Amino acid sequence: MAKQNKSYQTGVIRIIAGRWRGRKLTVPDVSGLRPTPDRVRETVFNWLQPIIGDAHCLDLFAGSGALGFEAASRGANQVDMVEFNAKAVKQLQDNCELLNAENCNVRQNTAQQFLTNNSIQYDIVFIDPPYQADLWSEMGQLLVDNDSLAENAHIYIECPSKSDLPVLPEHWQLIKDKKAGEVRYCLFIHKSGDAV
Repeated sequence: MAKQNKSYQTGVIRIIAGRWRGRKLTVPDVSGLRPTPDRVRETVFNWLQPIIGDAHCLDLFAGSGALGFEAASRGANQVDMVEFNAKAVKQLQDNCELLNAENCNVRQNTAQQFLTNNSIQYDIVFIDPPYQADLWSEMGQLLVDNDSLAENAHIYIECPSKSDLPVLPEHWQLIKDKKAGEVRYCLFIHKSGDAV
């Protein structure tokens, strides 16, 4: 019998730390939506703690908003959450309103369209697409091609634990790589070509 993740209650995510610590947020019933587990989020945000304050964050494929809301709760200056599914977007907007999250923006768009039209440089980017879509390499290249990463930006990648790392831009340096159950989660740092 498979062990259930006790930290994830169907339809609910919990913010782990920061100003909204302990708050529970509704998650829509959307096919393929898999909120990042609590213990993975806790580890990731321990990695990011030294740089999260005042950071400009991008949560591509926001889904439940677990990563974006956690970043905002922990002091990120601005969090842009990009999601295409209308039901998920509505719930993200409702959760922003519930939290009075003035530092969060919800953008209904595909990640590709958003990045193509983006003019902002981000300090932290979360890339956690639907696994079957296999979009990690494409997103990495779009972030670089559209100059969407600040120097020394940190990029979080979540993918299946049994897969190899996707091909990512050559100037991204892997600094953390862990597995938890069926999830592999990694942190990269972006160095421009001049800095390598």
